[in-house]
Amino acid sequence: MNSISYEAYEQLAESYFNDFDTKPYNAYYERPATISLLPNVAGKQVLDAACAAGWYTQWLLDHGARVTAIDFSPNMVEMTRKRVGEQADIYQADLSKPLDFINDASHHIVISSLTLHYLQDWTVVLNEFHRILTSGGTLVMSVHHPFMDFTLFNRDNYFLTELLDDEWNTPHGKVAMQFYRRPLNAILSYVLESGFIIEKVDEPMPTEAFKQVLPETYERLTKRPQFLFIRARKD
Repeated sequence: MNSISYEAYEQLAESYFNDFDTKPYNAYYERPATISLLPNVAGKQVLDAACAAGWYTQWLLDHGARVTAIDFSPNMVEMTRKRVGEQADIYQADLSKPLDFINDASHHIVISSLTLHYLQDWTVVLNEFHRILTSGGTLVMSVHHPFMDFTLFNRDNYFLTELLDDEWNTPHGKVAMQFYRRPLNAILSYVLESGFIIEKVDEPMPTEAFKQVLPETYERLTKRPQFLFIRARKD
């Protein structure tokens, strides 16, 4: 089991289920951008890779997709089951290891929302995403923006891949969090070396709804990106 932030997400599962659906960074920034990159999901088999408490799983089901949802946190898996019941195939799985229970070329779309920065090496996970996608299948992923991590954490060498320590304020107190930062060229190289064709790289603006809730943060995000979004295709 990949240990980076495992205990943190075990602690956060209930908060994700109860509080994160309307958190501005998720509801009014990350999700609109990710959804804008998706093809029509109706009738498609979709992997929700790191489903957390199941928001995307539910959205996909509501829009006609058949969904496989996975997460490395048992508590998050239970929150997704609580949200969608038996409507999706839900598994506990570690993205740093092969997804042997998923067949080759069995999914049309993979969504990976704010996940891969918890993995030091992306070779296995992106090779697995490529393996399970059908020809012409789509990967849509979001990660921390390398500029954001480099500046916010006052690093002195942009070109390193390094583990960072953070602390999140939650409704139930502070939670220690760890993740990796890496330069843009490393992010793009992993995707390309896994056999994908990159169709779009996006650094979107926050939505007007975000501005209504957090106007000062909105102004910052219009000048300094927080997340990076990629849509890629398997030939």
